[in-house]
Amino acid sequence: MTEITGIMLLIGSLLLVSILAAVVSNRLGAPLLLTFLVVGMLAGEEGLLGIEFDNPQLAFFIGSLALVIILFDGGMRTHKERFRVALWPAISLATVGVALTCSITAAAVVWLFNLPWATALLIGAILSSTDAAAVFSIFQSKNLRIKQRVAATLEIESGTNDPMAVILTMTMTTVIVSSQAFSYTAMALDVLQQLVLGYAVGWLGGRLFVIMARRITVQFTFFPLLAAASAVVIFAVTSGIGGSGFLAVYLMGYLIGGARLPQLMHILQVQDGLAWLSQIMMFLILGLLVTPSHLLEYLPLSLSVAMLMIFIARPLAVVISLLPFSFPWREQMFVSWVGLRGAVPIILALYPWLSGVEDQQLFFDIAFVVVLVSLVLQGWTLVPMARWLGLEVPAEAAPDRRMPLDSVGSKDPMELWAYLVSDRSPACDHYWDELRWSVPVEFVGVIRDGEWLLPVQEPQFEEGDIALVVAKVQHKDEISRVLAAGGKARELSSSDFFGDFSLRGDLTLADVAGFYPLGDLPDGIAGKTLNDYFAEKFHRRVVVGDQLRLGQVQLTVRELRDDGEIASVGVKLLT
Repeated sequence: MTEITGIMLLIGSLLLVSILAAVVSNRLGAPLLLTFLVVGMLAGEEGLLGIEFDNPQLAFFIGSLALVIILFDGGMRTHKERFRVALWPAISLATVGVALTCSITAAAVVWLFNLPWATALLIGAILSSTDAAAVFSIFQSKNLRIKQRVAATLEIESGTNDPMAVILTMTMTTVIVSSQAFSYTAMALDVLQQLVLGYAVGWLGGRLFVIMARRITVQFTFFPLLAAASAVVIFAVTSGIGGSGFLAVYLMGYLIGGARLPQLMHILQVQDGLAWLSQIMMFLILGLLVTPSHLLEYLPLSLSVAMLMIFIARPLAVVISLLPFSFPWREQMFVSWVGLRGAVPIILALYPWLSGVEDQQLFFDIAFVVVLVSLVLQGWTLVPMARWLGLEVPAEAAPDRRMPLDSVGSKDPMELWAYLVSDRSPACDHYWDELRWSVPVEFVGVIRDGEWLLPVQEPQFEEGDIALVVAKVQHKDEISRVLAAGGKARELSSSDFFGDFSLRGDLTLADVAGFYPLGDLPDGIAGKTLNDYFAEKFHRRVVVGDQLRLGQVQLTVRELRDDGEIASVGVKLLT
């Protein structure tokens, strides 16, 4: 009993220290996942606590389970419109890009260190996948929003490139262990099998869960647990029949997230906590598993591989993979730099270890050092890089607090929203009756100095008030534009980015030239609408924040309709 109590105390203390350390590291700009990894190392056998942990089987199990939860959460948060602008570029990066990263890294390792091709290819395969969770956790901690085309590409790529990396790792491990000849045909068939089965089972699992959620009657508290359990079952079933379990849970999450279930908001709130717990546990356990002194043996090789991947393999793979899609060079440069390595390579490095490959420690140590270097070098510079390349866009207006009203029986999901009124909010210094709404919304009152002012008191909105409203979830954007107007003060304001004036997307350039100094328009474009002109320049993958300059005017896409057409364009005069 004393031993069990001690283990519970140890686990709780590690989680507590990790979270508190994350608060400090966030203020220093350090990647949160790096903090969890370092805490695990400090608690390990050569750290402050001297905990001896040498159980790769348990680490592999915890890591795989954590990845299931993380990918499932990522799938539910992937919106349909992101596929419009980024599906095929992301798929190209997740397949061709992974294969190129693996091959280029392997070729460089063979040339520089004279390692066998099979070993070099296994190193490349282990390190070939990226980690969007690490990337977006940094963006969230810095309140940074980047252009949707880039964010969606990175998000979808990381959700779909893990299966490719897993397949390559398993194939190369089998080749080394069995000493059989490497066959591109066999690997291609294996890739096709895993992708087809992963897609089929994931789609089926997502549809079944949506049907079940709409028909069964249980307390809403159980739905997040039901969702997580279903994801684990789908992963196990898919992997058991030879498919990609990671692809299946990502697709299942995407279908659930797009189904507009009344329980969805509650599921996402709990799932967010589970995803963070999974990341913390995964990095802690991997930090405990590593022996820092062993890293020195392969340190020159590990650092060389890290530099090769960051500065050569990833950029080349991105340029070649995105060549058919005409991505702007700034976005290609950022996607290249954001090839951030997370926990996946370290977990994949356990597979050769568990399979009995010779020099098993080599793969684990290299993966660990590469992840450390990636988190430090790339993770610390992501935000400055995004701003330097001009990829930041103003944050969307959104409620400061959201409370789902799951049990009210409405056909459409409804929520209670709280908005902190700032001097930038259009509602500031106005009464509720003076505001004009294009959608149904109900005013609940104002919280001012801790007191609830009811609607019958007709309070005037003041800076610092918290406005409470109830509305349908699909009307969040329209209501937020009035009450939040970008929410809290941001480093990048809407007026600074878009300009003070807006134009409709269906206006022609000739119409715009009648009011603004566009200069001499090239032949054939004067009759084009703003929407058509942007669509031509950005190959019909237009997103909010895309900019074009004509004469002394900068045009910036400000708002898109549901069908992807431009609703409004910001106008800014350049001096």
